[in-house]
Amino acid sequence: MTNNRSMVVSVQRYRPEQDKDPWWQDFSVPYNDDTSVLEALQFIKDEIDSSLSFRWSCRMAICGSCGFMINGVPRLGCKTFLREHRSLRIAALDNFPIERDLVADISSFVGKLEEVKPYLLRHNPAEMDTSVAIEQEYLQTPQQVSLFQQFSQCINCGLCYAACPQFGRNPEFIGPAALTLAYRYLRDSRDQGREERMPLLNSEQGVWSCTFVGYCSEVCPKHVDPAAAINQGKAASALDYAKQVLPKGGSDDL
Repeated sequence: MTNNRSMVVSVQRYRPEQDKDPWWQDFSVPYNDDTSVLEALQFIKDEIDSSLSFRWSCRMAICGSCGFMINGVPRLGCKTFLREHRSLRIAALDNFPIERDLVADISSFVGKLEEVKPYLLRHNPAEMDTSVAIEQEYLQTPQQVSLFQQFSQCINCGLCYAACPQFGRNPEFIGPAALTLAYRYLRDSRDQGREERMPLLNSEQGVWSCTFVGYCSEVCPKHVDPAAAINQGKAASALDYAKQVLPKGGSDDL
């Protein structure tokens, strides 16, 4: 980062073995037009203070590891550039406990993802040709793929949880990414896990706890639009309820 320009970057610090509360530390960082927030943090760690802790991996907005609060907004460090700002304040993601410095404890988020069983569930193997040694494909049309493709782009960065006021007030809320993932499989023609996932969507902490602020969709780096998925999940939940209280014979379409 050889350039005459420099910026004072304020970084939230927290070392649980010695700090009672988080505090702020300023660093002067040289930058050019291509310098990302993640690269600024790496410069600080390599050249100024090796004790700084933060998560990162791919540097290409694919792994979702480098989520931070950047000037109060949940963003990916590798996708945010110093040239976009006059000053920077970088903190750990909101709504999660802080493990150390910029490292948030996202174990509750990971647990919610696991709850929705984020994989194809098949209960009817009758379609398989047992005389064939390899498994048979479950083919889909482009139209069938389009029903869930957008909602399958999530990189599990957790930014939507840091942005969600409902999750901030109620950590038991299943939350945007997990509910989007559940709905993604509801729309997948290959999946047969509707009976397992609908109780989760219908639960007190499911889709109806969402107040539809929509900030989760604003901060999503992959434009997954979890707010839209949750709203469509509400429609699926209402239909599921109607099927339980009305005479049988209705359609299974969402």
